[in-house]
Amino acid sequence: MSQVDEPSGSAGPRTSPASRDARAARTLRAVALLTGGALVLPVLAGCTSDDSTGQATAQDIAAATRSRVGDGGSLRWAVDAVPATLNTFQADADAGTSRVAAAVLPSLFTLDSRGRPQRNPDYVESAEIVEREPKQVVLYKLNQKAVWSDGREVGAPDFAAQWRALSGRDSAFWTARNAGYDRIEEIQKGANDLEVKVTFKKPYADWQSLFTPLYPKQVTGSPTAFNDGARNSLKATAGPFRLDSLDRKAGRATLVRNPRWWGDPAKLDSLVLTAVPRRERAAALAADRVDIAEIDRPTANRIVLAARRAGAAGPLPAHGPAARRVALSDALRSWATAHGSDEEAAGAALAARARTAEAIKVYAAEQTGLRRFVVRKSLEPSFTQLALNGESGPLADDRVRRAVARALDRRELAETVLSPLGLPAIPPGSHLALAGQRAYTDNSGALGEQSTQEAQALLADAGWVPGGALKKPEPAKAGGKAEKSAAPDSDDSGSDGKNRGAVAAPKNPGNPGRPRIADGSAADRPSSEGLYIVGDDDLNRAGSGGTQVLAPAPVAFQELALQPRARSGEDLPARTTARDGGSEGKGGAAGAYAPAGTAAPVAAGGRLGKDGKPLSLRFVLPSGPGSESLRAVGEKIAGMLDRIGIQTELVKVADASYFKDHVASGRYDLALYSWPATAYPATDARPIYAKPEPADDGSLLVEQNYTRVGTDYIDQLFEQAAAELDENEARELVRRADARIWAAAGSIPLYQRPELVAVKPGVRNAGAFGFATPRYQDIGFAPSAAAKAGPSAGTAPAPSGAEESAGADSEQDTDADADANSDADSATDSDAAADSDSGAEPAADEESADAAESADPAESD
Repeated sequence: MSQVDEPSGSAGPRTSPASRDARAARTLRAVALLTGGALVLPVLAGCTSDDSTGQATAQDIAAATRSRVGDGGSLRWAVDAVPATLNTFQADADAGTSRVAAAVLPSLFTLDSRGRPQRNPDYVESAEIVEREPKQVVLYKLNQKAVWSDGREVGAPDFAAQWRALSGRDSAFWTARNAGYDRIEEIQKGANDLEVKVTFKKPYADWQSLFTPLYPKQVTGSPTAFNDGARNSLKATAGPFRLDSLDRKAGRATLVRNPRWWGDPAKLDSLVLTAVPRRERAAALAADRVDIAEIDRPTANRIVLAARRAGAAGPLPAHGPAARRVALSDALRSWATAHGSDEEAAGAALAARARTAEAIKVYAAEQTGLRRFVVRKSLEPSFTQLALNGESGPLADDRVRRAVARALDRRELAETVLSPLGLPAIPPGSHLALAGQRAYTDNSGALGEQSTQEAQALLADAGWVPGGALKKPEPAKAGGKAEKSAAPDSDDSGSDGKNRGAVAAPKNPGNPGRPRIADGSAADRPSSEGLYIVGDDDLNRAGSGGTQVLAPAPVAFQELALQPRARSGEDLPARTTARDGGSEGKGGAAGAYAPAGTAAPVAAGGRLGKDGKPLSLRFVLPSGPGSESLRAVGEKIAGMLDRIGIQTELVKVADASYFKDHVASGRYDLALYSWPATAYPATDARPIYAKPEPADDGSLLVEQNYTRVGTDYIDQLFEQAAAELDENEARELVRRADARIWAAAGSIPLYQRPELVAVKPGVRNAGAFGFATPRYQDIGFAPSAAAKAGPSAGTAPAPSGAEESAGADSEQDTDADADANSDADSATDSDAAADSDSGAEPAADEESADAAESADPAESD
């Protein structure tokens, strides 16, 4: 919101097996996004519309009017990879695909700084619902100047071709999504060639999400052109830029100014998207291979430290490889080994020392190059959540999930990540929108505030008590009443208040009282639907009918949600205490508290058990060098759960397998990953919270709901919201759905992710965009820098010294550039050494590098 790898749909358009497999792979690739994101430096101002929607964090893009942006220059923009396809509707489309499409194709609606859709006047003079009964009709009046690069007008034939390709009616089109297009009945030309009339067979509230991007009919008019032709080229474009070349071998996609563009002309001569893996961003920036790049926290700290050192003489301060400290005894041992009689050991020690010295030299040279950049920051439109797998085990009981949720001090967790960056650390109050968006309301009260006592009482009510791990379950007595802890009947009444929120499983013939999972084994499954939610009085709307299944979320949304993000920060020890922010009578809905008369909770730190089994949860975390912040948050969560008697087994796995092999496959109890926010939650968020359904082969179709927690009523609220054309009513339905999601406690939003972007000071209108869609024609350099940023800048050699960058002398143009990094200084002082150590990796292993730290033991204290 973003992020790991992700989603696949269970229904919607029929696609080829190859397409479905590719979609599943992309899904996983995206979800593995782990939660990375970047934010940046200054304390940001925000804007609001009304109190209920909260405050959105401002952009940090060195905003300038077009008159203060020079003409010309080439901007080199780092991306994770050159797009595998130029068709955003295909399964392997990624963020690079979306960036190219946004610059070269029509976007009928774009997002403003608060994440709200706004009509794009470059393409549309007006767009509105002109009929609601008997069917919804939307009339588009197009800009009469809008033309494709081949000279043809943008018009109804392009709309109709895209609808047919994405409607799901023709399986020959290998499309990854059809949400919204499957609701269209027909598309016609209006009163003239500039009017397009779209008639819907079912009402669709998120109609503004359609036809963005809009492809020419040459791309969407036939399966061959759609499936294969648009992967490597576009036969026509209609944006401020056009695609000049796509060189996957060289790792570059070059966009140049479109001479047929009718709007404000692009300031840049060219925009070069350059493939640079996240781990190589610092080196690429230092070598002057890119002008702008999203970065992680260690790289941001290095840039701030480099700016401080500009013009300073003497040795580098203690950060980077030179900051490694060793004990005197180890230094003595290393020195003795390097100068000892064992030639083999001495050679290895000397080689390790040489590698460390080389790493220090490389790091120092990179620091010199990093001085030419500033860091821009904001909050990314995505959030990191704690996912609780409700498919089986202790977390199948919603009382245990709610206990976990109420043990968390979400503000403390948000502060762990955001406060060191100078960013607002306010935990999100919604799963379906972020502060500033129209759909945002804080519904976290449906779950309840943080309260250690209430969490312990919920566990006791669920049967998890001190000493329970030593007690064997008593055999059932003939004719006796069922034990209170037995699984409830599989009906949806929920009268006992237990096991609500997850998909109900078929009954087990061998034991009618226990549901059965897909492979036939017994498992606890939430099945009750009768939870009361604060502010949600219309509970009778919940039906018992089948779930209406829509298509997966849009590709761009999935990619954001699941792309891995490099993020780093120092590992923090797990806390064994947490602030008790709640009290017995504050916050939460009925059902968020244990019933009156529940046994006294276990003492802090006591271990809980039930039926001879201890209460232990498997907490899976990524182990890669860019996931330090996630691990720090995970360890804090483990400390908070320890306080209520829940033991966590921290399992660190490779980043590459984190999502696919653990989260998506359900091999976890607790996990951290991110989802992006969207302007269209009724459409885009539905697959994330849809109730899983059993497939014909006995498996579970989860779409993007990797927590496996969902209800029919939540599905119905999403379906109603998607069909509600009254904006206020639709928002209320989304609010109610979010309250239900909070109460089910399948996922707990923790913090909005930071967005950190390294930019040359002379770059204008680019950086940390936050919610807003970039306006590519306005991006450029300050006038003095534009003259120096020519098309050949992409191949400029690495500087040998501390030369000024192309935009260095443009810092006078704005006060913001002069102190762009100053806000990060306080955050960097305390952790610069810890974070920057991960910025350069010596060739020697850590032990050898430490041992070879000093040529003389006297130099190590």
